[in-house]
Amino acid sequence: MSNPALDPAERERLVRDLMAARRAVRASKADPAALAAARPRVDAAKRSLGERGPVWWTDGSPDYNRHMAANTPYAAWFASLGEKPA
Repeated sequence: MSNPALDPAERERLVRDLMAARRAVRASKADPAALAAARPRVDAAKRSLGERGPVWWTDGSPDYNRHMAANTPYAAWFASLGEKPA
């Protein structure tokens, strides 16, 4: 989730940057050098949006991003969905 405190115009610009970077990754699959240049652009955009990097919330809640749901306090909820982890 993006940081909801971002200015809407800034968020829109960052989303455009992210989409352009993702297109660059897709277009560079056959070119290792281009791919190596495009991936950091995706990371930078995601960090600017607050989707990666330090947490943007201030309520003290732990960050379970990039954890399997089965390995978090949400494990019982996830198991109730009846899906197998990938």
